[in-house]
Amino acid sequence: MSHTREEKIEALGRVIDTLDILRVKCPWDAKQTNESLRANTIEETYELAQALLNDDAAEIRKELGDVLLHILFYSKIGDEKGQFDIADVADALNRKLIFRHPHVFGSVEVSDSHDVEQNWEKIKLQEKGGNRTVLAGVPASLPALIKAYRVQEKAANIGFDWERPEQVWDKVAEERGEVDQAIADGDKDSIEAEFGDLLFSIVNAARLYGINPENALERTNRKFIRRFNHIEARVAEAGRKLSDMTLDEMNALWNEAKQPDCE
Repeated sequence: MSHTREEKIEALGRVIDTLDILRVKCPWDAKQTNESLRANTIEETYELAQALLNDDAAEIRKELGDVLLHILFYSKIGDEKGQFDIADVADALNRKLIFRHPHVFGSVEVSDSHDVEQNWEKIKLQEKGGNRTVLAGVPASLPALIKAYRVQEKAANIGFDWERPEQVWDKVAEERGEVDQAIADGDKDSIEAEFGDLLFSIVNAARLYGINPENALERTNRKFIRRFNHIEARVAEAGRKLSDMTLDEMNALWNEAKQPDCE
């Protein structure tokens, strides 16, 4: 169902009015601060991510609403402190979108999305008067896998990248060999460091082949969970416990779970 622009603005206005009332009349809403909301915001973001993975339109709509509530709530708190309100947030976003898309709102010409990404990074540096470093925009709190992908992506956008995707496999092989050497040496700290280098190179390989490693790994996580749940279900049907199963028996059920009719 598509709404008119006026209907969309009115709907947002109703939510803002409702939040204004709750901030005054609801004890829970009235006591919230930026810090108290932070953990809930992270949780809501992950719930939205899960809905997106499930491609569940009803859940996506619901979780988007929860995330929107948090955006409005932080804006409300900012307004109460005399710092900013939702209009300031929206205006700043609009100015940034226009500034970072000179190929749409200006005279810059691009040939594809890669050109857009490269221009985006250059423009972001300009926004800080040239004093901002290339990787400064990557949040320190990002999960390591996503952070690895983002720092590599940003470095690539300013030209620090492999010339051809297939070149990365020599680096992966090199890092794999260094893991073997660290294991042979028995130095736990070195083993951890070399595993990190190997994982970083694998993330780089995925990026070079147009694959988001976070999505790829989550796809495998979900596949593993689905197949392991099949093992548990089959064991329960037989009136047994997983702890009583041999590895060969579990592997047989695992292979059964891999069949198309079980996927």
